[in-house]
Amino acid sequence: MQFSDFNLNNPLINALNDLGFTEATTIQEKAFPVIMSGRDMVGIAQTGTGKTIAYLLPCLRQWKFTAEKHPQILIVVPTRELVVQVTEEIEQLTTYMSIRVAGVYGGENMIRQAPLILEGLDILVATPGRLLDFALNGTLKLRLVKRFVIDEVDEMLNLGFRPQLIRIMDLLPRKRQNLMFSATMTTEIKDFIADFFIDPQEIEAARTGTPLANIKQIGIKVANYNTKINLLEYLLKTEPGFSKVLLFVSTKKLADEVYERISSLFPDNIGVIHSNKTQNNRFETLNSFNKNALRVLIATDIVARGLDFDDVTHVVNFDVPEEPENYMHRIGRTGRVDKKGVAVTFITKDDATKRESIQLLMGQKIPMMRMPEEVEISTELTESELPQIMTGNSVAFVSKKEDHGPAFHEKKDKNKKVNMKIRRKEALKLKYGKPKTRGQKKK
Repeated sequence: MQFSDFNLNNPLINALNDLGFTEATTIQEKAFPVIMSGRDMVGIAQTGTGKTIAYLLPCLRQWKFTAEKHPQILIVVPTRELVVQVTEEIEQLTTYMSIRVAGVYGGENMIRQAPLILEGLDILVATPGRLLDFALNGTLKLRLVKRFVIDEVDEMLNLGFRPQLIRIMDLLPRKRQNLMFSATMTTEIKDFIADFFIDPQEIEAARTGTPLANIKQIGIKVANYNTKINLLEYLLKTEPGFSKVLLFVSTKKLADEVYERISSLFPDNIGVIHSNKTQNNRFETLNSFNKNALRVLIATDIVARGLDFDDVTHVVNFDVPEEPENYMHRIGRTGRVDKKGVAVTFITKDDATKRESIQLLMGQKIPMMRMPEEVEISTELTESELPQIMTGNSVAFVSKKEDHGPAFHEKKDKNKKVNMKIRRKEALKLKYGKPKTRGQKKK
């Protein structure tokens, strides 16, 4: 379906034309009429299917000018990077509209962000914690909110934001439209919907676990961590097609370790991003990767969740994620829209159960590829890979007191605790060296 077939006004059509967007994705086509009807909606769609524009277009189409300074549209996302990304997309779509938009998030001084709200705005994009900060201190008024959007709700609940979301919804006016977008549908999300949404309509672009057709999946069995490093180096050195690679790792520590191992081999071509990095560093790294100044971006799941990366040629899973849904989120960063992509996963023998869970979720197997003969199979194990020596419930030997030698000095007699009563006569004899008498009594 073409965007020209939507009930859009000229400012939005012109903005879409400037961006080169003419054909709507499945989630955009399904969401538009539901949101325009004013009904609560839950959208299930994988990363890269155009969820952001799916809710922005109908919200912007129904927006009406007001002189009020407080927002009509409120959008909540889990990370700071997503706040910036969504804010930028709104600005691109409103090039020909006089809409005030601002994004606020934690990790920045509230005093610097407060003017963005106090000067007046129509749309606010925020992380849950910072939104509550401004709402509770009186800077932000939520009484005019007509549409409340929760994006990446599954990740938000995974991060423990449920109490903040509940508090926010309690502060919103009762008469509003609730919109939720998620890549997965869990029991926790269903319970949340039942508590706060009114007869929502569920739309689905692709069932959870359905791999995108334009992503080629490859699995390679590896022996250990050092072999993974060797394989990664080989692919980057010999495969020119690996021109824009998003490398996923499970932890921040692992991200730094991999960066240290390969950054010297590819100077100025490797970047790393995780929550311990400063905000400026994270933004600069993301911008460099999107502008193709970096060839490889090493990232953790939480930071990269929901971010829109342009033209990623390959996703490399340095390790297999614990949750099978995260595998889908990861590989969905490549093969976007009408472009092809490749997802390569390094699989150890300890990943067998996780691999089976992923294949069960997808309903198909991950095609396996032989390890290239040129890659050295390392026998060196890291500390975490070394076999753990299990000892029984042994009892530590405790020596008896008499086994120890005497103290370094002998106690004085007066300090020795002896359960003995000394009569006065004997005490005087000990003191004076002879019996002490009072003499004979006079008659």
